[in-house]
Amino acid sequence: MDWKDHNRDMRAKIREMNKLIPETAAGFGTLSKAVKDNGVLDVKTKEFLAIAIAISDHCEPCIGFHIEALKRNGGTREELADVLAMNIQMGGGPALMYAAKALEAWDQLATPKA
Repeated sequence: MDWKDHNRDMRAKIREMNKLIPETAAGFGTLSKAVKDNGVLDVKTKEFLAIAIAISDHCEPCIGFHIEALKRNGGTREELADVLAMNIQMGGGPALMYAAKALEAWDQLATPKA
């Protein structure tokens, strides 16, 4: 999978859907902003949590989007690996498979596209 293309394509699909349900889209946007802008945890930590939940729920688009956000907020590959290990310990084989997808996403999104 090309994670950069996947994220771009998913954003286009979401924009199209949001045109049909603007109030829902606005509400979700407000919720997302409130979660990240408030509380005692920093955004990087919250992104690690989001990635762990995305892996557990097998949500590939969520993995791609939150890997991007983690990178923007100062996460490192080594920190991600530590979170992936915990996710695998808690989720077993299915978590192992989606953790590998998350690491692949990191590696692709960390490298500029040729």
